[in-house]
Amino acid sequence: MESEIASPPAKRGVTLRSILLSLLLSAVNCYWVTLVEVRYFTLDGTSLPLFVTPVFFLFLLALGNLVLRKYAPKLMFSQAELLTVYTFLVMGTLLAGHDLLQNLFGSIGHAHRYASPENNWQSLFFPLLPTFWLVSDPTALKGFYQGNVSPYDPAMWGPFIVPLLWWGLFLGTLISVCFCLNILVRRTWADHERLSFPIVQIPLALTENAGVKILSSRLMWIGFGIAMFIDLLNGFHVLYPSLPYLEFVKQYNIGQLFGARPWNVLSGLNLALYPFAIGLAYFVPLELSFSCWFFFIARLLFQVTGNAAGWDGQGNQGFPFFEQQSSGAWLAWGVTIAWALRKPVREAWREAFKRNSKDPEARLYRYAFLGIGAGILILAGFSAKLGLSFWVASMFFGIYFLLALTITRVRAELGTPHEINFVNPRTVLVSVFGSQEIGASNLTALSTMHWYNRGYRCHPMPNELEAMKIGDSAGIRRRTMIFVIALALVWGFVFVCWANLHVTFTDGARSKAVGYKWWVGAESYERLQGWLQTPNHVNYNQQAYLIGGAILTIFLRVMRGSFLWFPFHPAGYALAVSFAMDYFWFCFFVAWLVKMLIVRFGGMRAYQTAIPFFLGLILGDYVTGSVWVLYGAITGIPVYKIFI
Repeated sequence: MESEIASPPAKRGVTLRSILLSLLLSAVNCYWVTLVEVRYFTLDGTSLPLFVTPVFFLFLLALGNLVLRKYAPKLMFSQAELLTVYTFLVMGTLLAGHDLLQNLFGSIGHAHRYASPENNWQSLFFPLLPTFWLVSDPTALKGFYQGNVSPYDPAMWGPFIVPLLWWGLFLGTLISVCFCLNILVRRTWADHERLSFPIVQIPLALTENAGVKILSSRLMWIGFGIAMFIDLLNGFHVLYPSLPYLEFVKQYNIGQLFGARPWNVLSGLNLALYPFAIGLAYFVPLELSFSCWFFFIARLLFQVTGNAAGWDGQGNQGFPFFEQQSSGAWLAWGVTIAWALRKPVREAWREAFKRNSKDPEARLYRYAFLGIGAGILILAGFSAKLGLSFWVASMFFGIYFLLALTITRVRAELGTPHEINFVNPRTVLVSVFGSQEIGASNLTALSTMHWYNRGYRCHPMPNELEAMKIGDSAGIRRRTMIFVIALALVWGFVFVCWANLHVTFTDGARSKAVGYKWWVGAESYERLQGWLQTPNHVNYNQQAYLIGGAILTIFLRVMRGSFLWFPFHPAGYALAVSFAMDYFWFCFFVAWLVKMLIVRFGGMRAYQTAIPFFLGLILGDYVTGSVWVLYGAITGIPVYKIFI
């Protein structure tokens, strides 16, 4: 038996059948994600650092491999083939997810649909709108928002084509520059620093020995069963309310216990015990999981102290300034990361343009630098077309790529959620310079780009780097993996655009599509309206908190680098004040406590032994949650959501 389990299929790289299967499943997945997150709003599977639906498909393929192992072993999929399919699905999912194309469709026609005499948008900023990538046709917008029209009527989809092509070129440029940056940092982070890449552990485990090893683990199935039991119990409660419900699993409000001032500031505090989150947090280093929940508690105490002391009074509007604190923290952290990369990037430049370089990655480095240069030129062209001032465009895109680098480091080193709603380039610029200094034309152009800077849950850069790490682990050639990623992104863009138009024209963006991201458009233009109607100069309170967040982060970074005993990670503070921990703080506490006890009393061997159990928690939650949303999509009835 042991010899059978240890015998994987013949080693194959990326094959034609894996590409064909990837194309098929990616198309299905893009539509599925759009259907359940836009039409029914029943999964939120793209809100997490480890996307739900690619793991679900990979789990099914691993089970299929067990069947092939018994009846047709020569047809079994190799690890490289399975990971090719997984990577393809991830690339399509990030485009279909919450913070990319879903958000684009939430804002692409919002200004023209919701302009009214009351908000005065037509005279306030319409003359400044870059119309080339917005939809203004009233007939198409009526069909889009109200539904009950054919998605294949040219009068409906026609006005969307040109704006989507412009956005496709723009988004493709951003993603390409991110990939070029990944090429420059990959060796340092993956080979030299040997970062742990926690998110890739599930796909690697599911495909090791073609999936046989993990699916033969009793501990994995115990964890799987616990998560499945919770989801089935709560799921049947949604269908039959008389059945019991474990309410503490999902956002149980404990803020109701705090009614009197100053504790009433915690009225919105929730507690959750998501099985998948506990499973993911088990792979986070102990010092970081501790820092995440510790700084979240510290943040709450800061709010209580401020409420008691009256810091939230009329003269200090905006307290506790989480947008500014988190902006300062993330930017400072990004600067320290970029500073640490200066030598490796300089060496990469030298090898890229050296004659007869013996470095095997010299050619990739050269392409990366040329790609970054070309991307900067294209973004400069877009900035000119948008009417952005040079200094505003430079700072906006500079902040975007600095945040991209930082988020990617978070995923590679720590694997934590990174829904940093309080941080984006537009907010940073207004906090530092004031809306008056930035000007109406710049603010209007920046507001049309708010959609891909909201939350960053589906940011392409960390997913690209993880795909490269997966390829290296499976022995897939780097150029082949680059081809897979590029093909998956182009294919995914086409199908995601089709899926969104199909769902909204059929059911109506504001009619039956309960998950349509109308609020992204509202955030884009209502905040712009406020800035233009009441322009403000520099807010020194906001600046002070931004600088304070930066100083604290740098202090934590220096202390951590200087003293091995120092228990706090700067990421913990940055994540805690930027909304990333609001859903997960208690899950991180539980995982930290369990892992600490396992390591303290059982050592690293016990930690390794327990890994399948926590993988099972993730798989059980993801698979059962996926089955519920499939049932909901087929029957058209509300079902249980495993998250939020």
